[in-house]
Amino acid sequence: MEGHHTVGRHRKPPVPKVRRGSVIALTGLVPAGLATVTGAGDGNIADKLAATVQHQLSNDSEEQLPEPEAAVIPAAAPEPLLHEAKQVAPVGPPEVKSVAQPDGRVPSARAAGPLGMPGVAQDAYENAERILAVENPTCNMQWNLLAGIGRVESTHGYGKIDDNGYPLESVYGPILDGRLAGNNVVATSDGGDLDGLSGSYRRAVGPMQFLPETWRKYAADGNGDGVADPQNMYDAALTAGKYLCSGGLDMHDPGQQTRAILRYNNSMAYVANVMAWETAYGSGISPAAAALPRI
Repeated sequence: MEGHHTVGRHRKPPVPKVRRGSVIALTGLVPAGLATVTGAGDGNIADKLAATVQHQLSNDSEEQLPEPEAAVIPAAAPEPLLHEAKQVAPVGPPEVKSVAQPDGRVPSARAAGPLGMPGVAQDAYENAERILAVENPTCNMQWNLLAGIGRVESTHGYGKIDDNGYPLESVYGPILDGRLAGNNVVATSDGGDLDGLSGSYRRAVGPMQFLPETWRKYAADGNGDGVADPQNMYDAALTAGKYLCSGGLDMHDPGQQTRAILRYNNSMAYVANVMAWETAYGSGISPAAAALPRI
């Protein structure tokens, strides 16, 4: 579930270089089994975590971003996506609301995406990547990172989505009133129109699990219908991308990507799970159980 995090920039002296093979020995932030991914995913996860540890060893505070390296190898151009983006430029502020869906809806018959994810979910993640490439090109958002978030947060809307991108069952998190161990207490005066609660506490909403107040701040219209609905996969994927990219973060930088993921859940085990699924969806190889520590 998403949370709040503020970032800033600061120059700092160089710090010792952390070798990839020394990650586990050098930091207590990395849980056991974090860097183990089957097949081609193993190097990707370990390299990202090595870069994260390197950042943690610096003198930066938690609210600071690393300076870019002096020499950066240009990233390869992304391969063409299967579907055209539904929206490639802002069309004005969307109306923020949840739209009631009719009874009798059925799962989309679109072919499944990598590792069995609903094809509509893949389309929504790719659509968000394409829009963000126009609106915020320096973020370098990749669809499979959004897919990693969606997998960990709700298994892509419980795995059953209609042709319009709505889960067949609305997605809600637990009520954050302090009764569930490991969850924060979130009290608010929000009217409850997004999470269906009229009391004093909130719960996360939609397949990307946003708190209502945060949704209102970053709400995006991913399918071009003029509405930003947290239950809609297209809207939720684009809003998640905006949230991760905010503050000038670059998803090509492992340390900055890690910081962005921690906004959702301030846990390195959570980061490990998201990165494992990100790599899995990019490679088509399922993550090993050891790469998915308990959150």
